[in-house]
Amino acid sequence: MNTSITRTMNMKRLATFSLIAAITGSAFAQQFDDKFRQLDELLPTPTDTRTASGAPGHAYWQQRADYKIRAQLDEARRAVTGSETVTYHNNSPDTLNYLWVQLDQNMFRADSDNRNISSYPSREAWRTNSGGPGGAQPGLQYEAARFLVESRKFDGGFKVASVTGTDGKPLRYVINKTMMRIDLDQPLKPGARVSFNMSWSFNVPETNVLGRRMGFERFVDEKTKEDKNDLFEIAQWYPRMAAYYDVHGWQNKQYLGDGEFTLEFGDYDVEVTVPSDHIVAATGELQNEGDVLTAAQRDRLKLARTAKQPVVIATQLEAEAREKGRATTTKTWRFRAKNVRDFAWATSRKFIWDAQGFKKGATDVLAMSFYPKEGNPLWEKYSTQAIIHTIDQYNKYSFDYPYPVAISVNGPVGGMEYPMISFNGGRPTKDKKTGELTYSRSTKYGLISVIIHEVGHNYFPMIVNSDERQWTWMDEGLNSFMQFLAETAWEDDYPARRGEARNIVDYMKSRNQQPIMTNSESITNRGSNAYAKPATALNVLRETVLGRELFDFAFREYAQRWKFKRPTPADFFRTMEDASGTDLDWFWRGWFYTTDAVDVSVDGISEYTVGTKDPEVEKAWKRAQKDAEPVSLTDQRNKGTLPRRLDAHPELKDFYNEHDEFTVTNKDRNKYNETVEGLEDWEKALLKEGKHLYLVDFSNKGGLVTPLILEITLASGKKTVERVPAEVWRYNPKKITKLIITDEPMTSLVQDPYWETADVDQSDNAWPRKPVQSRLELFKSQRGDSNDMMKDYNEKLKTKDSKEAVKAEQQSLEAGRKVE
Repeated sequence: MNTSITRTMNMKRLATFSLIAAITGSAFAQQFDDKFRQLDELLPTPTDTRTASGAPGHAYWQQRADYKIRAQLDEARRAVTGSETVTYHNNSPDTLNYLWVQLDQNMFRADSDNRNISSYPSREAWRTNSGGPGGAQPGLQYEAARFLVESRKFDGGFKVASVTGTDGKPLRYVINKTMMRIDLDQPLKPGARVSFNMSWSFNVPETNVLGRRMGFERFVDEKTKEDKNDLFEIAQWYPRMAAYYDVHGWQNKQYLGDGEFTLEFGDYDVEVTVPSDHIVAATGELQNEGDVLTAAQRDRLKLARTAKQPVVIATQLEAEAREKGRATTTKTWRFRAKNVRDFAWATSRKFIWDAQGFKKGATDVLAMSFYPKEGNPLWEKYSTQAIIHTIDQYNKYSFDYPYPVAISVNGPVGGMEYPMISFNGGRPTKDKKTGELTYSRSTKYGLISVIIHEVGHNYFPMIVNSDERQWTWMDEGLNSFMQFLAETAWEDDYPARRGEARNIVDYMKSRNQQPIMTNSESITNRGSNAYAKPATALNVLRETVLGRELFDFAFREYAQRWKFKRPTPADFFRTMEDASGTDLDWFWRGWFYTTDAVDVSVDGISEYTVGTKDPEVEKAWKRAQKDAEPVSLTDQRNKGTLPRRLDAHPELKDFYNEHDEFTVTNKDRNKYNETVEGLEDWEKALLKEGKHLYLVDFSNKGGLVTPLILEITLASGKKTVERVPAEVWRYNPKKITKLIITDEPMTSLVQDPYWETADVDQSDNAWPRKPVQSRLELFKSQRGDSNDMMKDYNEKLKTKDSKEAVKAEQQSLEAGRKVE
């Protein structure tokens, strides 16, 4: 054969083998999903502003914006008019030619993106979400229909009257929906600052109709039907500087409604002019008590600072007296706040006001609650107490609350946070017939929980200033976790909704999830994704992965490092690893970057015991194993019924009728003695240990790697719990076999006995398997024609007079019972 041809064929074979090897290697690489690979491919490269340890670097910087604001509420028109002077400090290394300002009120414009991008994933979703009868027919709730109509009619958004420099000359500006760009006359150099003025106005939306996070609530007199007592919760109410920072540059992403706010710290000097019979609650400290409070109210406020219980500053009787009139004069309330990222306020003549001081460590705060009489008796009993409890508990895990006041306001907003002030819902129910005030269990604990949550937001993100427009979970998730810790410290068996692993199971096994690391505006199930899941993840990290001591130190380190600074997810992940001394990349990847679930199955168990080599012991063990085998059906039926020849002829018996394969012979004994003589003392001792060895097969069906928590029950009834780190899955994230050694036989094994890992299917977590218990409800079949038009036609028509007659008759009967 030609040599060149042979060489060519060999080269082809070699190339073929190489190709096969490459394909095989590639297939193997694709099959192996390394759950423990590092996050380097996902996290940004460390810099001198943000270090690899998760701490701010030596070159860390952030901008600053100081505000001087003067505003007036026109209660009759339900409108706010104001002007402001902004002093912007460029602490960055960059030269800025323009500034971006947030106009969040523009979300309420009829033509806003928030209104125009509203959609449903399907027609079925329209029916389901709108509450059509049985979900079978298209329908719409009254509230939803009202919103659709009124949102197109409401004249919302900022009316910007002017933007000028300090010299009074106009500055060029361009409004892009909820953002405004101001073009500077001169570039703003690093280390320089610039001041400019703005004047503006806007109509306040009615919260229950159009509002989100702010607005007004109307109170209609039940007797006179007059509408004259509004309660205003005012936020996103002035043009605010957009954030500019090292990771993102200008954060000028539009405000669509879900992604909240990213702001710079600064000092605020604010004057708010309102009707003279109003009480105002606001961010910061009141500067002119003598101008706006009575002497009695000032005395009560002074007493509250050292009181052991809340002191009522403006009483319910005083509030009810103010409600009867409507002032035609005004008062100006002056507030100052230092080093805050925002300012909000609330005002109404209906406000009752109580307060109590709290001083502990570096914290010296006046906790205050403002609420209408409709909030009592719940609010006077729980609100201020919940504020103090929140600060006391959050301080333990983060840092001492640094601000002078903390406020909870009851109004139309169900729950929203701002520096030093929060808006919270929850009121008792008044019976329309008797006037009796009652509240449900869920209303009570819902009130306490929402106050803890919203006051807790002072820590995250009002001080640990994450970018809410980008990452909802960084404030909502961390704060929900802290809320859970505070709730458990309120009372035993507190009905906390988020934090416990078992409470997230339904979401973890649901479809159409997104990872936690999803932009704020793209999250479909906001409550579960951005609040509950990260809160649960952190609780699992604290209780199951790290333990409380390591976790608490690391979490506090994160809070301390980043208070009054702007962290990113990478800073949080890196700090938790740095301060705990634990590689947690597998945990962040699984819980935060995927939608995998914990679902571990106990697939099978094999038992082994160590042979002693002693024939007396070993053959007895084999005999026991033989005796444990089930008797065959043939032998069962033959026993006592089948005549045996050996029984009739005993002379047929010999040696083998007296001995079987389990009889110990002298040869067995000699061999054993010879074996033992050749063993070391430690080898002899090992044979006598009598340990029981179990090979347990586990499958990871959900994809999310997790520690194993194994509850082992022994024959004596003794129970032990063995905790196996998640790294047990490092070589094979899908199936593993674990060796368990016990001193006596094991009778049962349960994986995750305390439901601490959020395993979505507990039915396969036990050996032997446990039955899944449920209930079957019996019901009667429905008979008769439910669509009897003739019967409906003949039904007596109810008129207003007939209804009043029935009501009068009922009242008469009730009065008679009272006399009796």
